[in-house]
Amino acid sequence: MSKNKKNKKFNKNMNPTEKNQPQDEEVLKNQETAEDAAIDEKTQKEAEEELSADEKLNKELADAQKTIEEQHDKYLRLSAEFDNYRKRTMKEKAELIKNGGEKTITAILPVLDDLERAVKTMETSDDVKAMREGVELIYNKFLKTLSQEGLQKIETEGKEFNTDYCEAIALVPAPSEDQKGKILDCVQTGYTLNDKVIRHAKVVVAQ
Repeated sequence: MSKNKKNKKFNKNMNPTEKNQPQDEEVLKNQETAEDAAIDEKTQKEAEEELSADEKLNKELADAQKTIEEQHDKYLRLSAEFDNYRKRTMKEKAELIKNGGEKTITAILPVLDDLERAVKTMETSDDVKAMREGVELIYNKFLKTLSQEGLQKIETEGKEFNTDYCEAIALVPAPSEDQKGKILDCVQTGYTLNDKVIRHAKVVVAQ
């Protein structure tokens, strides 16, 4: 038998699996390629998700930093405004303490003018009645002016003794039973300013 015939016979008797091996290797190679592609796609997707999470976190941090800066700026402005308000209030208070009586003084200047004229009249006039009437007019004008500024006289005549408005400087026996606990005499007039007692009336009380 010739050498070629032997080779043909040998090829015919070969294992079918061995004959198809190159094709199987190609299939396996394709499968591995597909798996690698799937893995690469999954890895890329995970990387994109991680990148998206990082971008989201960075955005949140940036927003938080911006909010902090805005609040800090707002705090600085409010602090400056409050400091200016405090200084302005202190200045106004100091001016009020210094010039608080200006309005009242201005209001009573006309009364002072009347008193000045009355004094000059007394130097040349002997009419006591006329001078008395003039002084009474000035006195009433003075009370009216002070009343317009919120000053009120504390009425005591025939009133029950009240420690909120009066100060007892003497206690005397009551002339009658119905006068017990009442004011008999006022030694010094008391006053209120805008409903606040600025001087208690000094009175004599029946007991």
